[in-house]
Amino acid sequence: MGLIEIEDISRTYKDGQVSVKAIKQISIEIADGDFVSIMGPSGSGKSTLMNIIGCLDKPSSGSYKLAGQQVHKLNDSQLATIRNEFMGFVFQQFHLISKLNALENVELPLIYQGVIGKERKKRALEALESVGLGERAKHMPSQLSGGEQQRVAIARAIVSNPKLILADEPTGALDSKSSKNIMSIFQKLNRERKITIVQVTHERDIGEYGNHIYNIKDGEIDCIEEIKHTETENNQ
Repeated sequence: MGLIEIEDISRTYKDGQVSVKAIKQISIEIADGDFVSIMGPSGSGKSTLMNIIGCLDKPSSGSYKLAGQQVHKLNDSQLATIRNEFMGFVFQQFHLISKLNALENVELPLIYQGVIGKERKKRALEALESVGLGERAKHMPSQLSGGEQQRVAIARAIVSNPKLILADEPTGALDSKSSKNIMSIFQKLNRERKITIVQVTHERDIGEYGNHIYNIKDGEIDCIEEIKHTETENNQ
């Protein structure tokens, strides 16, 4: 059984009097501990698929099971609980709060979960240290580079020990060196912590950091590729 089991899901939006199918009867299964890249041109449906996987949107038809639970049948409050306790999110634009330092930004998910102050700070600092930013914990976002801000965002995503990380164009605002650093962190989290990672990207070289690439075209899965990584890559 996969961690993510999607069967025949479609998502239709209304544009005035016209119905637009963003995705059409997609069926995929993503194993626990996999690292998947969803790739496709603009308008292909990849973001819609990501939003459904992340419980930010519901399919118009079809079924979606997450860890065996039929999430497509849950209400908005139940979906919010799953997002908060089961998932971590990383976005292209970081979404850090400018008035909070790095440590305080990473603490935010734990505040929502009711984790007390001392334990909260301990876990947030450990998360920052795991992405190489322990010494930058008191720095404000404006004092950090783009790559460092994204690493803070990753620390925030993992501080709750999620089973699943969803990353939407995580390197889209970064230079090539910072992009490689971010993807190396994702690979390490996937390999060492067994966190399942699903990322959306339009960059082929970024997509190939994953174990599988799901190519989506015109709202449908065009093909699925398996990426073979060398032993040297795995040990980096």
